[in-house]
Amino acid sequence: MFTHLVGHGAPALNEVLTQGGFRRSQNIAYRPACEQCQACVSVRVRVNDFKWSKSFKRVWKTGSELIGARLPASPSAEQYDLFRDYLQERHEDGGMTEMSVLDYAMMVEDTHVETLVIEYRRRGPDSFVTGTGDGPLLGVALSDQLSDGLSMVYSFYDPNYTDTALGTYMILDHIERARKMRLPYVYLGYWVGGSAKMAYKARFRPQEHLGPNGWTIADTEATNSET
Repeated sequence: MFTHLVGHGAPALNEVLTQGGFRRSQNIAYRPACEQCQACVSVRVRVNDFKWSKSFKRVWKTGSELIGARLPASPSAEQYDLFRDYLQERHEDGGMTEMSVLDYAMMVEDTHVETLVIEYRRRGPDSFVTGTGDGPLLGVALSDQLSDGLSMVYSFYDPNYTDTALGTYMILDHIERARKMRLPYVYLGYWVGGSAKMAYKARFRPQEHLGPNGWTIADTEATNSET
């Protein structure tokens, strides 16, 4: 199922659809609607109740040298180079590896909703003033801001950076950003039980899953059995 997000009503429509389990790709909102399969489950993290495990605290500490700068939804050559490196290292068999620089630019800037880009770099001597980091680009998150949370549309990072788990750090950073903005949720997209590539999403608890009866807190024991 899909619909276009265009015009002045796009932000409000995106809100309703995201809360109803849709995801955004450029100016299209979509949701799987398979007749005999309901494996794709929409997931959102409960920000105010989030549990900081020892491993999360460790990642947050080792990532303290990083800073994420919030920018308008605008692409850059540096972003695209990092995007290509990430795909070749982590998703070389995926369909996105064929994306050109123009395709990437459209993914970032073809939006009619409140979208932001967060660029992660090492902290510099003036970061406390400028709010930006120094050195090469290490990670990028493309996210939508909603009235009830942040929706992580897509993120990628330097696959050779080993000082901290960048993918985990960026999600933790979004949870902290949402908390400071007094937003109750961070939307992580779809989770599929038994999928190794999506297993990481189940670690961020407590979380809610969207089912026939609406958003409900996920069964921790059931989630653990899947991961």
